[in-house]
Amino acid sequence: MASADTTIPTTTVSPSRVWMVTGASRGLGACIAEAALAQGDAVVATGRDAAAVERRLGGRGALLPLALDVTDEAQAQRAVQAAIARFGRIDVLVNNAGYGLMGAVEEATADEVRRLYDTNVFGLLHVTRAVLPAMRARRAGHVINISSLGGVRSSAGFGLYCSTKFAVEGITEALHAELAPLGIHATAVQPGYFRTEFLDGASLAVSPRVLDDYAASAGAVRQAVPGINLRQPGDPVRLAQAVLRLVASPVPPVRLPLGSDTLRTIAEQHARVAAETARWSAVAASTDFPQTAGTAMA
Repeated sequence: MASADTTIPTTTVSPSRVWMVTGASRGLGACIAEAALAQGDAVVATGRDAAAVERRLGGRGALLPLALDVTDEAQAQRAVQAAIARFGRIDVLVNNAGYGLMGAVEEATADEVRRLYDTNVFGLLHVTRAVLPAMRARRAGHVINISSLGGVRSSAGFGLYCSTKFAVEGITEALHAELAPLGIHATAVQPGYFRTEFLDGASLAVSPRVLDDYAASAGAVRQAVPGINLRQPGDPVRLAQAVLRLVASPVPPVRLPLGSDTLRTIAEQHARVAAETARWSAVAASTDFPQTAGTAMA
């Protein structure tokens, strides 16, 4: 893996915004990078293969393609240094690099799960920690973490992947609380099913172990996925435009659901949680210490 080149001289380009987008060689990352470049912004576009990034996005003065394996924390630091050496700052970080894992929770091995978390969670943290010092120094910036419909509700067959997105949701909400007083925004973007290469072999790992007992749950998902691939309802180009609108907002949300399927999932999940909580509210309340007369709650 070639390391990021930290000797790139500072350019005279003065774009309105400088983006850093991970996982930019294909899928949502490439679409977001293309949209930012099209509106005249500068983009530091990273991927495991910098040449593949450049082939997808084309050679432009406002583009800096860099090789970056997000699981390598030192390489993330070097990539950020190269970005700042070239453009002077990073205004928007889009943590998009990640992949899926299909299979029942029991079917996945410890190594499969560890690799998934190394990219989807620890990789996101590596890049975020590398970028934040420069944002804090300027008291400005926006960290956008690509979550998922799976960060709203988990599902059979994708439970471990969804668990990484639940982690992204929690990290982003904490970042919002910690960074808002410094003038820095943090948002979790929650795409539903968008028509990208995510369900292809390059972005989706499949646990080779198959247990017959899960045929009706995770097994059914394994059978359904090939028929969904490249027929998803979401338009990635329109998603990229929504991300541009997000960045332009003076008061961006902590979470931005994208896709009508995500909106339906949120509504269904809220209704389910409300109904279940109501059924078990007496049990939940019964676990407090008994209150004696005249004793006020702290």
